Amino acid sequence: MKKSRSLIIFIALSLLTVLLLLLDLGAGSVTISIGDVADALTGNCDNPAIAKIVIDIRLIKGVVAILAGMALSVSGLQMQTLFRNPLAGPYVLGVSSGASLAVALFILGAPLTGGLSGTAASLGMTGAALIGSGAVLALVGIVGRRIKDIMVVLILGIMVSSGISAIVQILQYLSTDEALKSFVIWTMGSLGNVTSEQLPVLAAVMATGLLLAVATIKSLNLLLLGEEYAVTMGYDRRRSRTIVLISTTLLAGGVTAFCGPIGFVGLALPHVARVLFATSDHRVLLPGAALTGAVVMLGCDIVSKSFVIPVNAVTSLAGIPIVIWIVFRNRRISV
Repeated sequence: MKKSRSLIIFIALSLLTVLLLLLDLGAGSVTISIGDVADALTGNCDNPAIAKIVIDIRLIKGVVAILAGMALSVSGLQMQTLFRNPLAGPYVLGVSSGASLAVALFILGAPLTGGLSGTAASLGMTGAALIGSGAVLALVGIVGRRIKDIMVVLILGIMVSSGISAIVQILQYLSTDEALKSFVIWTMGSLGNVTSEQLPVLAAVMATGLLLAVATIKSLNLLLLGEEYAVTMGYDRRRSRTIVLISTTLLAGGVTAFCGPIGFVGLALPHVARVLFATSDHRVLLPGAALTGAVVMLGCDIVSKSFVIPVNAVTSLAGIPIVIWIVFRNRRISV
């Protein structure tokens, strides 16, 4: 019964993903019907302008939305299980803060080198964000390998994140108006900055992160029994932590690098997946969280384009009620 229920939900989420993708491809400053979108995708569109908009512009953004939603949701699920904390998210270890610091340094330093624009600026910010998130994870990972208590690692990540945020604020205060504007726009998040040349790189990073996440399913299920008991069952603390942290950095760090920081998706959607599938088994939860993330991210992108507002604002507004519900739900359970 439980398997059939999960299968039905998987099918429903898959169909909803396809439907929302078609709606997302039709939404924008120029509204295109689902029929015309389908014709453009199958090569039967008679209007070359519509075909160009759908294939060359909106399809890339739609694929990025799916990848970003899957990546953030899966990385959030891993963090919540690893730290046994329902309010842990993919950016809890300072991945986003490290990326923000690197981008802030890049944007502030670019004018000193004569300024960068267009593709060079985009590639520079992406590379800086990846380096920054990777450097923070490496720092936390090195310390974490020497510490048995995972909660100490969590506190360390939060402290590092807070310290980096303070440095970013100083850089913002010292920056020029133009540099500050560029950085603020980056922090709003955007699914439309990824070019056709960058998409294969993003897809490769996401695929690697997701494959590593799949490799941690057994370890994550063991952690549900408690870390000390999991060790007696064959749980390799150092190896498993390392794989989870690398996976999270690739997923959350990759999304931050290419799309900017996108909040609340990784924090809220794993809980939505748990409610939908009514299970704690990561063999079901992991793909379930990935599909849930894709659906919600496509929906947020549609709203973002319809009202012409940053996607980060939409995900935050959608995620806040879920987080509040999580807090009250856990309080009721504890009482």
